[in-house]
Amino acid sequence: MQIVPVPYDHPDVAHLNDLVQREYVERYGEPDDTKLQAHEFDPPSGLYLLAYDADGTPIASGGWRSQDQSDEGYADGDAELKRMYVVPAARGRGLARRILTALEADARAAGRTRMVLESGTEQPEALTLYASCAYVPHEPKFGLYRFHDESRCFVKPLG
Repeated sequence: MQIVPVPYDHPDVAHLNDLVQREYVERYGEPDDTKLQAHEFDPPSGLYLLAYDADGTPIASGGWRSQDQSDEGYADGDAELKRMYVVPAARGRGLARRILTALEADARAAGRTRMVLESGTEQPEALTLYASCAYVPHEPKFGLYRFHDESRCFVKPLG
């Protein structure tokens, strides 16, 4: 297994994003409407990672993008975690934790001071992962879904 940085507009990213959007529809009844632009994940203002299995199949992804103070509730110095996903056949192997650790290190090196993320009540595996990695619930919530009851926001200092 190999974890590599890739541009957000890479075809393998699009493939995994299609899979995660299908999962959102299954869990929430609709896809995630967050607008993401490829340039937002360009270093040093962000990073996107893909994990490949030994045969070259993309099996996991995740990225971060810079956020600063905004009307969506972000603060200066935030790094927002986006599109963490592991294909069902590869779950339970620690891939999400490895990607998360790499993203945190990169955001810290880029001068970001806090990792932030939004997840939801229908993603209990994600909520468990983030809690086990020292993320704490945050109010007020931030991001596109901050007014949705099933939205859960978390933060972790990167200092």
